[in-house]
Amino acid sequence: MRIFAWNVNGLRACHRKGHFAPFVEAHRPDVLCLQEVRARPEQVPGPARAPRGMHGEWHLAEKKGYSGVTTFSVEPPDRAQHGIGEARFDAEGRVLITDHGPLTVVNAYFPHGQREHQRLPFKTDFYRAMLALGGRLREAGRRVVLCGDWNTAHRDIDLKNHKSNRKTSGFTDAERALLDEFEAAGWVDAWRALHPEDEVYTWWSSRKGVRERNVGWRIDMFLVDEATMGMVRGARIHNDVMGSDHCPLELELAV
Repeated sequence: MRIFAWNVNGLRACHRKGHFAPFVEAHRPDVLCLQEVRARPEQVPGPARAPRGMHGEWHLAEKKGYSGVTTFSVEPPDRAQHGIGEARFDAEGRVLITDHGPLTVVNAYFPHGQREHQRLPFKTDFYRAMLALGGRLREAGRRVVLCGDWNTAHRDIDLKNHKSNRKTSGFTDAERALLDEFEAAGWVDAWRALHPEDEVYTWWSSRKGVRERNVGWRIDMFLVDEATMGMVRGARIHNDVMGSDHCPLELELAV
């Protein structure tokens, strides 16, 4: 099974730029998790609303044009859950949970802490809720993949200018400690486990020349439980793919 995750920064915009459909056709994912879709299905052109005729599950924010996650799959999921059952998070359309045989895929768009860190408490609560969710799924005997835009770079190696960003939202000690909690609970950053020394990024600022000079952050990830890590056959970051300020990432599993 090949699972892809991509913050498209607006699915309609990504499609209009001519990058979305060609990427899906070229890679033909079994499961495709999108974050920040920012549109309702009826607003999205057909080739992006149902790529390759894939089944789509959508969890949208109450606020129009904001947030939203979509999970496409070749086969309809055995079960789909829209949100995690906590109103303040679910109102922002941040989580889709789908079962595919023995595997549960959690497609999540984690909150940003914002420039003055005013949303750090909300972000912290969301991280802890996701950690609890992952624990419950594991206790139920599921193999679990947590994927999406985590809005946090974990280690110095995960962003170009780590020294000058120690107080920047997305790389503060408090936010990095949230990822430490996942690691302590037995979650594995699949790409980093397979590429321990590679400096590769998944997000770049929209400022002119930043992406061209590869001044980026790795904030999009697949975290898997330790049992599922034994099923991982590959993890890739498609940083040559345009269409968004994020690039797609891929996880290959022997399922």
